[in-house]
Formats: sequence, structure tokens, C-alpha cells
Amino acid sequence: MSASPRVVIIGAGIVGTNLADELASRGWNNITVVEQGPLELAGGSTSHAPGLVFQTNPSKTMTEFATYTVNKLLSLSADGVSCFNQVGGLELATTEARLQDLKRKLGYATSWGVEGRIIDADECEKHWPLLNKGQFKDGRQVLGGLLVPSDGLASAARAVQLLISRAREAGVTFLGSTAVTGIEQAGGKVTGVETSTGVIPADIVVSCAGFWGREVGKLVGMKVPLLPLAHQYVKTTALAEQQGLNELPNGARLPILRYQDKDLYYREHGDRIGIGSYAHRPLPVDMNALPAVGADEMSDHRMPSRLDFTLEDFAQSWEDSQDLLPSLHRAQIEDGFNGIFSFTPDGGPLMGESPDVAGFFVAEAVWVTHSAGVAKAMAELLVEGQSRTDLHGCELERFEKVQTSDEYVSETSQQNFVEIYDILHPLQPKESPRDLRVSPFNVRQKELGAFFLESAGWERPHWFEANRGLLDELPAEWQAPEREPWAAMYSSPISAAEAWKTRTAVGLYDMTPLKRLAVTGPGALPLLQRLSTGNIAKKPGAVTYCLLLADDGGIRSDVTVARLGDEDFQLGVNSNVDFDYLRVEARRQSAADPAQWVHVSDITGSTCCIGLWGPLAREVIGKVSADDLSNDGLKYFRTKEISVGGIPVTAMRLSYVGELGWELYTTAEYGLKLWDLLFEAGREHGIIAAGRGAFNSMRLEKGYRLWGTDMTSEHHPYQSGLGFSVAKDKVGFVGAEALAARKEEAPSRVLRCLTVDDGTSIVLGKEPVYVNGEAAGYVTSAAYGYSVRKPIAYAWLPAAVSEGDSVEVEYFGRRVAATVSAEPLFDPGMERLRG
Repeated sequence: MSASPRVVIIGAGIVGTNLADELASRGWNNITVVEQGPLELAGGSTSHAPGLVFQTNPSKTMTEFATYTVNKLLSLSADGVSCFNQVGGLELATTEARLQDLKRKLGYATSWGVEGRIIDADECEKHWPLLNKGQFKDGRQVLGGLLVPSDGLASAARAVQLLISRAREAGVTFLGSTAVTGIEQAGGKVTGVETSTGVIPADIVVSCAGFWGREVGKLVGMKVPLLPLAHQYVKTTALAEQQGLNELPNGARLPILRYQDKDLYYREHGDRIGIGSYAHRPLPVDMNALPAVGADEMSDHRMPSRLDFTLEDFAQSWEDSQDLLPSLHRAQIEDGFNGIFSFTPDGGPLMGESPDVAGFFVAEAVWVTHSAGVAKAMAELLVEGQSRTDLHGCELERFEKVQTSDEYVSETSQQNFVEIYDILHPLQPKESPRDLRVSPFNVRQKELGAFFLESAGWERPHWFEANRGLLDELPAEWQAPEREPWAAMYSSPISAAEAWKTRTAVGLYDMTPLKRLAVTGPGALPLLQRLSTGNIAKKPGAVTYCLLLADDGGIRSDVTVARLGDEDFQLGVNSNVDFDYLRVEARRQSAADPAQWVHVSDITGSTCCIGLWGPLAREVIGKVSADDLSNDGLKYFRTKEISVGGIPVTAMRLSYVGELGWELYTTAEYGLKLWDLLFEAGREHGIIAAGRGAFNSMRLEKGYRLWGTDMTSEHHPYQSGLGFSVAKDKVGFVGAEALAARKEEAPSRVLRCLTVDDGTSIVLGKEPVYVNGEAAGYVTSAAYGYSVRKPIAYAWLPAAVSEGDSVEVEYFGRRVAATVSAEPLFDPGMERLRG
């Protein structure tokens, strides 16, 4: 067997031991796992975790992680007993809103391949005989529930011991009671891990330290954006009704139970009931105040992650639990503690490699539910170079710099704790912090009554109340049907008027939140040629839409590359992950050949962008610019420097809404003046400021894809309808070889455009799609198409489904008929864009 890289995993909890096992199973044979606590009971979150595994999640990735965890722990057994008790999962509804939400969650489960069903109150009581069969004190009662038979209980601590045993047999070394004190580096790479017993040489270091992950990150100068928070858990005294029903003291036979209307969950512990609560105030943990527990003192009731119980925080939850389970009136709280878990600004895990210290990886903020799945993905990332599961929502570097500040991480993580069981709309923004990142146009947008939603810290207008009066002028054919209450949230009929004006006159759009990078230097062109699917070697002035691919040909991101000069490029990218990918690759290229040095910088905050689009856009800009912006003067997908009222502007002939116009870039200092000049020049042409509601509708009418929603790394260009973005005969770019092989294969799934038959039902995304009565795909993006007068949805479907075929989209348990349609729905000949 050939020698594998020297790997040191920090942390022997459920993630670290799973990762060691996954790596060993792939043939890596030089692995050391270091744990500060005793291996028998390390004392982290794994040691006290109640083990509930609910697989259903709005994220396809997180559901895949959970399902893999279920299957792996089921297969992990000793003495005929597996590490997973598949008792099922039951989520209760005691309000009509919650019952509807469970129908939506069943849609997620169906989309991601997890079987479940909605059951009525009587069946809920059959599955949980202890439930209150009448009215609660506040007059509510159980209305129904979501039952997922494959959910259940993970024996996390037992799984860790079996994984240690199995990994040891494969040659993995485990060091318990060994503190990590430093990370050695040389030349920007990890070389070893300093411990209380000496230095362990390493080529790769993976921090699986759980809520200690932030402290480990500091050893390499990394901000790990997680917050340790305490979460309450209690066990009751024995219940007479439970006597003799479970053979084991910690056994369970009833489904794990969620009572989300009161932020509570339940499981059996033999003849006792365990209760977990998210109903209390957030309890941030001072890491410096954690109890010091020696190896000889460690026990189930004494460990660093188990803090003293604060009864006052649980008082209301105890009353609510007695209301739900009347038998608890005859019981007491026998044991309670405040257990530490990790939370992040968006609730997702943190996975990936440091962009600044090569070989240093993290897998943090991972709960037992997703542990084995995360470990599998990390092992694939290390061994194969990428995960087979899409990780864009888990990437370590997905947050903007301001989002990694202690203040932001603390506030948003605590907010996520409070909202963990809340019914949240897909568009629901944070209440705080707000106004963190605003464009230079923000003051004018507020004057126009903008309704803002937040994304990556940016305030983004979705519509403008100043345009409400246009509804009185809106032609009948442009009036959209009334939406049902859920689809109507964070939506306004004003968007119809804004789309109408954009299609018939001219609209002003704030495109500032689009992340912009400057790529400069003699190595800029070679870098972009190597990383992208497009032919970037065009004359200055060219703009190229292309893709960044992973090694297997999957879509890492889509980018727009404008060549401003021989060695000067401006890129529009999707997120901070793209920035870090490009700057790391630039650093490597520069080091390998100093003559081909290249610099990548984020210019988003120092610049701004206005999208000026519509059939009258040329008339508007002609009043304030003497530059030639005719079709001959600036062709489609070209750029040049112009002057608008004396302001230097980079004009790019692009349009994400499918209308004539330009993206107009300038530095932030000129932004407000540019807005005012254009708005004043457009008054006689009916110009309006327009928001993301109209924008999203029009981009779907044109069939424009949104990366991270319509396609991800699990999809390749040809099945995604993006084959045109791969330059003909281009070779040698990242993913080229794998993509060439994929091109020759018939795809099993393709992205299709759907139109809803009744003309009124509007879905939101992630709903299951049925073909011939069977769940066969899921919706990605959806909107009402104001120009085409019908609801639109894009969906991943079997390749055998063709244009004209009938399908059904399940929306809150209701089947909505739809038809697979040719795309784009609007201006298929591109006359308006090129006009």
C-alpha cells in the first residue's frame, strides 16, 4: 500500500471519528486523531447529545448528510445491536399554520427522497399514547403531524467507541488526553500539530473540535464563525405508564417527537422521558469559564460541555410539557443540564480548507444528525479533491468578512437559536443586524419607499412604494392573479407594474450587491483561461459569460468576465467562495512562475452598479452621455469606458432581464450622482426605480439560471442548459477532461422550464414534481411571469420528460398541473436584447 498524506484530526467526537473511519476505508493509512479528553468519554457535545435525527431539511445537502448518517449508524453494530434506533420521527402541529408548514416540509422530504406522510390527530395519539387527547390550557389541541418512519435515535457515544475500534484496526492512531497547543506551518502550509506530548508531523490537519473549533482556528489566525450556546435538556423521573415497555434503561420504542409550537422535543429513556428545549433565552458560553474536568473525573454527569442547569429558564417549558403529556404531572425533573452546541450565522456547518494556510481544514458546527454525512463529504474532499455532495451552503468561506466579526456571529447565531423551530418564509430576512451594507443609492431608494430584503448583509430593494400609483395605469393583461397568503409574503403587486414599465419604457435597477473582482497582472489571462470554460483571450472590450468547473465537470460557479485591458479584467461572481478560490489559485500561479504573477481583489465595496434596462434606455442615456451607445458603438456583450454627465463609467452591454440596456459601473463616490443624473434624464420617458421582485420574474422569463439555486456542483453544463458557455474546441481548463466525457453521456436528469396550467398557482421553490403520479424531481426557481401572463417554475426532471409533457407540482399537499415548455418563454430570438 502506498503511503498516504499524514493526516491529523483534532477531536474524537462523532465527526472526527467518522472522518477517520471514512478516510481509512478509502485506503489512507497515516492518520492520527488527537483528543483533549479521554477517548472513552471526551466531554464534548457528542458525549451528552440526545441523539435525535430528523432528516427533513429545506437544504438538499443537509438532508443527504442526515440520510447517510442514518444508514451508516444502522450498519454500525456490535453484539447484534446497531447504533441507530429507527423508531421514526413525529412532528406535531397544534396550530393551523404549523400544520400547513408540515405539509411544506413533507414537500422537502419528498423532493430529497425521504418518505413521510401527514397523519391526523388520532394517528398521532396511536404513535404517542402519552399525548394529551383533549384541549390544552390555551385552547389548542393536536391537529396532526408529519411522520417520517426512517428517522430515529443515534447512539452517538456508543458509535464513537465502535468507530474508534474499527479505525484502529485499519491503522488509525488515537491519542486521548492530549491537548493541541499549536499548528506548525512553513511556506504557507501546515507541517505539524503541537500537542502537550510533542509535535505530530502533518500534511493535512482537520479541525473537528466542535464548539472548541473557534479556539483551534485561532492557532492559524483563522476566524471560525461559530458561537457556543447552551441548550437545555432534562430527564424526568420514571412514569408508571412507561414501566416495562422498554427492555433497556435508555431504550425507546416511540417515535422521536417535536413540539415545535413550543420549541420542545422529546424522546424516551426507558421509563423516563427526555425533554429538550429551545424555548429559553439564548445562553452564550464563555469558553474561559468552562469547568476544568480531569480525565479521572469525567462522567456522564460531569464534563466540560455539560453546564449547570438553570431551572428558571425551563419553568415554562416544564408547564408546556405537562400540558402536552399529562402523565408528566405525576413526574418530576430528575436530571437537567445546559449542554453546549455550536451555532453559526446561517445555521449551517463549516466545511473546507483555509484559503490562507494550505492543508488546514475544518469540519465544525456539525450536529450528530449530519455527522457521518459531513465526514463522508470531507473524506471525498481530501481524497478525491471534491465532495460528491454539493457543499455551497456549507463552505467555510461563504461569509463576507463583516459576517465573521464576533459581533455579527454572536447576534445572528443567537437569532438562529431563537428561530430554530419557527415557521420561516424562504424570503424572510433577518430583523437585525440591518443596514450593514448599503449601496450609494440607498438614500434615494428610501425616499422612494423601497421595501428591502437582506442578503449577505446587503439591503436589496424588492419593490418601491413610489410605484404603487402605476397600478391604476396597469393594463389588464399585465395584472397578475392574487396570490395565496404564503406566496404573497414578501411580495407585492407593485412588481407587476415595475416589470411592465421595464418592458415598455425603462427601469433603474441597483446591481451593486453583485460581487465584483478585479483580476490584474501578466498572469491574469492565463489564470482565467485555465479556470473558466470560456475563451477569455479576446480583444479588450469583450465580455464573456462562462463557468468555473470542479474537477469532475460539475458547475462550481458561473461568472461574467469583462476584459478591460490586456492585463486588466473585471469579474462578476456569486460569492466570497469564488473570491477565495480565485485568489488562492492566483497565489499558487504566481508562486510557480513569478513572471505570470496575478492579483485578485474584491472591489465590490468601492464600486457600484446600475442596471439601466428597457426599450427606451438608449433615449435616457443619450441625454447625459455623448458616447456612441448604438448597436455599432457598443455591441451586445461588449464593454467600454464612457462618460455620463462627466462621471467616468464602465458600461457593459448586458441585461439579466432580457431588455436593451447596460450595466453601468463607477466608483462608490460617484454613485449617488449617477443615479440622480439618470433618473432626471429618464423622467420624460417614464423611468422608474425597480426591484428584485420584477427582476426575478423577468430573468425566469428569459430562462437565465441562478447559480446555487438552479444549478450547483452536482450538475454539469450540458444538462443545465449551459452548454453554450463552454468554448468550442477549448481544452486544458479545470474540469475539461471530465466534461468532455460527460458530454458524450446521455444525462439522466435535465433542467426544464414549466408553466402552470391554471395560470394562477404560484410556487416558491423546492417543491416535488410528479411525473405519471410518481415523485421524480423538484422545483428550483419559481415566479409569476408578468410578461408571459403565467406562473413559471424551473425543475430538475428525468431526461425522458420532454417539451409538452404534463407534470404536477405538489404545493402544500395540493397537486398543481404544469406543462414542460420550450425556453426561453420571452423573446426567444433575442431581438429586444440586441435591438
